[in-house]
Amino acid sequence: MDLKQLINDCKNNNRKAQEQLYQLYSPKLFAVCLKYSRNYSEAQDNLQDGFLIIFNKIEQFSFKGSFDGWLKRIMINNVLQHYRNQTFLSLVNEDVEDDCEIDLDDENISLDYLLKIIQELPDRYRLVFNLYVLDGFTHQEIADMLSINIGTSKSNLARARMILKDKIELQQNEINKTFPSAK
Repeated sequence: MDLKQLINDCKNNNRKAQEQLYQLYSPKLFAVCLKYSRNYSEAQDNLQDGFLIIFNKIEQFSFKGSFDGWLKRIMINNVLQHYRNQTFLSLVNEDVEDDCEIDLDDENISLDYLLKIIQELPDRYRLVFNLYVLDGFTHQEIADMLSINIGTSKSNLARARMILKDKIELQQNEINKTFPSAK
């Protein structure tokens, strides 16, 4: 079955088509949820909620633009909406320079470790970091999505980078202590 037919069947509330669409896109969309969530369990909840929204709004998809992009945007907006509804996501404006570069020793830093430390970032920093660095949104778009100003977006990105840089340097120092020849 081609994608257009699958989408049309989903628009007609065909449960088999919905299951097929879920099987086809859930791994990719789970990765999106995992980037923005604090942990695996929260990412699973966000994925399920996101698919409910997708199936409720699939009639709005008009085959203009990328279906993958449409799905991803719904998933990101769903996760962000969870954070908007929680009062602890009060973003503050901090003046921080945005010149923090992270030097990675690719052989010593695993992707799992990077994902782990990104997930450990405070919510406000993790959201801005992921939106800007991993998904390529501009500070203006992030400010609009999170109802903050551009300066706050830039500041939160800089803080996230500093935290990640410190954690990576700490881990690399530990590796160098354990394996001195790894330098």
